[in-house]
Parts: sequence; structure tokens; C-alpha cells
Amino acid sequence: MASADYAIARATSGDVTGIVALQESNLRDKGGALSVRLSPEWFAQAIVDMPIMVARRAGGVVGYVVSSSVAAQADIPIVRTMLRAYPGTSGAYIYGPICVAESERGRGLAATIVQALREQLPGREGFTFIRADNAISREVHRKLGMREVAQFDHADTAYVIVAYSG
Repeated sequence: MASADYAIARATSGDVTGIVALQESNLRDKGGALSVRLSPEWFAQAIVDMPIMVARRAGGVVGYVVSSSVAAQADIPIVRTMLRAYPGTSGAYIYGPICVAESERGRGLAATIVQALREQLPGREGFTFIRADNAISREVHRKLGMREVAQFDHADTAYVIVAYSG
């Protein structure tokens, strides 16, 4: 699948380095919005288990969205808290993080890669959490047809859970 100057496809093991580099530049401690750091080993295993969709441009990873089984993230403290508030439906998966390089934002790339993921997992519910104070992300998710299904607090921060059906 291609969109404008992007190649959208399932990630391969060769994409892990680019995914991790993009993640690192978008973590909260670097001024970004990502709340959880996932290791290269985690991404390598996740690619084997479920689809991770990447957007490539000029040979580099400029965006990605992760899908994973609930079990694959259940040991992450914030995810455990989320699952207490909303465990998802039977067969549901966790999507996210969604990450787009700063240079590529505002072009609809997040919507494109999320749609590509939904096509990989038709009929299944996907859900994730967003900081409650992240109005931009909440609006983007709403425009993508996702609904807010629950709320929770973790480490003195409020979050909302958004979900969609395949």
C-alpha cells in the first residue's frame, strides 16, 4: 500500500532500528507524547506476533502503529491499570503507540497507518489509552471513528481509553 510519498506496509525485522529511533525522539522525557519506552527486543517479538504497520519515506521509518495482544503488554504497569478500567472484548488487541515523525505531521499519515492496521485485523476491537489532557490526540482519534469507552488514573495522571471495531 502506498500513499503519496509513503510506502505503508507491515514492519519487518529490518524496521526495528528505525522504529526504536523514532520512538526515542518522541518519548515524554524528550518533549514528545509517548508514555512508554519499548525495547528493541520487544518490537522484534511484537512483529512476529501481530502486525506493526510502518510508513517509510526515502528509505527510513517516518511513522508506525503497533498492535499487540493484551497479554504482550499486560506486564507494563500503566497497561495493567488500563485493563482494570477496560479489559476489551473477546479477541481484542491493544493498538499503539502511534508515532509519526515531527517532519511528517499534519499530512494524515497517522490515519493512513491506523487504517492499514484495521485492514490487517478486520472485525476485531482495538483499544488504547491517551492522556486526558492531550486534546489533539483525542480529537484525532475521534476523527478516526474511535470512541472513548473508559477513564483511569495512573501515577497522578488522568487517561481516557479509546476503542474501535475492526
